[in-house]
Formats: sequence, structure tokens, C-alpha cells
Amino acid sequence: MGNSSQKQGTEDKEKEKEEETDDELEEEEKAQVKEEEVEQKLPPCFNELISSGDPVLDLSQFRLRYLPKEVLGLEHLERLYVCGNRLRTVPDGIVQLQGLRTLALDFNKIEDVPPSMCQLVNLTHLYLGSNRLMSLPPEIKNLQSLRCLWVESNYFQFFPKQLYELPHLRSLQFGDNKLKALPSDMWRMEALRSLWLYGNRFTEFPQVLLKMEQLEILDLDGNRISKLPSLLIFPALRLFSYDHNPVKGPPLFGEDVVIVGEGAAEALEERERIREEERAERVAEVAAAAEAAKPTRQGILKKLRMKSSSASEVAAPAEEEVPLQAKAEEEECERHQVVYDDGKLEYEGERYDGYRKSDLDETIC
Repeated sequence: MGNSSQKQGTEDKEKEKEEETDDELEEEEKAQVKEEEVEQKLPPCFNELISSGDPVLDLSQFRLRYLPKEVLGLEHLERLYVCGNRLRTVPDGIVQLQGLRTLALDFNKIEDVPPSMCQLVNLTHLYLGSNRLMSLPPEIKNLQSLRCLWVESNYFQFFPKQLYELPHLRSLQFGDNKLKALPSDMWRMEALRSLWLYGNRFTEFPQVLLKMEQLEILDLDGNRISKLPSLLIFPALRLFSYDHNPVKGPPLFGEDVVIVGEGAAEALEERERIREEERAERVAEVAAAAEAAKPTRQGILKKLRMKSSSASEVAAPAEEEVPLQAKAEEEECERHQVVYDDGKLEYEGERYDGYRKSDLDETIC
């Protein structure tokens, strides 16, 4: 009994020590953050950028450890780029930037997306690639205007179903994560057009994608997929990449699809060769049809022009005679348009039942 009490007392002391240690670490982190805020030296151009009034603010590659408070008061901002810095958190004050449409936080050290950031309801483009994210908050569904979301090069093991609630999301960059499968109801993302899933851990082609016929771009580079389905079920597909997968060759693909992967170059060259042959055949058919449709010269007009052509080949007339002769021939052709009527001849609309040679000579002259 005494041993049990002693053991319990030891465990309680260890627990207290752990709690004290956690508290100390938390206090140290807070102190470190405050110290960093004091020590952080903003670049000389920072004040000029802040006061410019430009709706676009680019603070990339400034080695910032926190987002300056001055930025949080710029309600006119529409695009904010803070890429390639050292941010670990996004301050709650970012909710003040309600005019933001584009927010780029790539290449930082962010571990969580704060719910306050999900209140930027006018965001259309959100870039969170190359951080330390493992999940997205449920509040992400509040970004109802979002069209483009990039979360590549993070640590996602599961696909966040909260994204189903974004009705206008067209472009989703999910490359270089740790996904092994996609949820079977992902087809609900009917607005999605471009999907990047390269560098994950798929061993089979995700079957749910076969239900997403609206996809235009699909990238599955660098996975472990050994068999690919026919791409003919994707009528809108324009680009499909399957490079660096253990597949033996390209899948069946449509006339307008560009493919990238093992054997893709040869397949595209063969398709282009067939297209060239088909184009050449069509050109030949059109030329033949045009030749067959040319009108043929009939009657005396044809004979006169042939005669004129032969005569010009034998001996070319003098320069002054050519236009006169051509004019005489044309007048002769017009005068000798013959129509048979009850065995009688009509010349220029007048009927001659009988005539004297001298009358005809006068008419011709």
C-alpha cells in the first residue's frame, strides 16, 4: 500500500514538472516573439512601400519574422505578397484587410492557418505552398470567392474535405505532399478544372478522378502508379502529366491532349504525322474539287479564244493591233449569239426571214 502511494506521488511530481516545463517553453516562445518584433529591422524602402497607396504590396524575400503592424492598416490593399520570409504565424489582425483578393505566403514556416485569415471573404487566390501545414481549418469554407488554392510542398496526409464547400475553386495545387488516396466523394468539386497531385504517394490511379470529367489539367508526376486508364473519358482534358511513374507507356488520349511522360514524345510525334497526312489529303481533295468546278467555255467564244491564243503563239501582232483585234473579236462574239427559233435565226433580237448579203455585210461592218 505504501509503495502505491509512493508511486502515485512520484507520478504527480513528474506531471507537475512537465506542466512547468511546458509553461516555461510557452513563456520563452512569447518572449522570443516579442524580442524578434523589437529587433526586426525593416528595410529602408519599407516606409515608402507602405505609404505609396499602391493596391499591390510585395514584401517577398525581406526575411521578415512577423507581418508588420503597419501592413494590417492598409485597407486599400488588393494583393499582398509576403513570400520567402520567416513567418511562423499570421496575425489575427489580417482580418482588417477585407479588400484583399490575392494573398501569397509561400516559402515561410507557417504551421497553421488562423481562422481570422478565413474571414477574408473577397480572396480569390491564396498561396500557402512550402510551409509546414498538415491540415486546413474548418473555417476555410468561408472563402466562398476562392478560385485558386496552392498548398504544395507541405505535410498533408489526408485531403481536406472542407474544400468541397468552395463552389468556385477551379485550380488546386496539392503537389509534394503525403497523400496516398483521395476521398471517394471528391467528385463533388464540380468547379475544379486544374488539379496538381505530383510528388505524392499514390500507388494506383485515383478512381474518383474518373468521375471528374470536367478536368482540363491533371498532373500525377512522381508517384508510384503502374497502370493508367484511358484518357478518352476526359473530354475537356488539355494536359496530362504522368512522368516519373513506373508505367510502360502512354495511355490512350484525345486529339487535343498534350501528354508528358514515358513514351509521350513518340506518341505525340506519331499523332502529328497522321495529322499532316490528313491535312495533305484534305488539301488535295479541295484542289481537285476546285479544278472540277471551273466553268468550261462553250461555243464560238471558246473557239475564238483558242484561235486567238494559237495565232499569238505563231506570230505576235504589233503592239497597236492587239487591243483592236481583241475588241473586234469581243464585238463579233456579242453579235453572233445565236438562238434557234422554228428553224430561223435571230441576231441581236431581230428576226431575218431573208436577207441580202449586202445587208449582212453592212451589219457586220
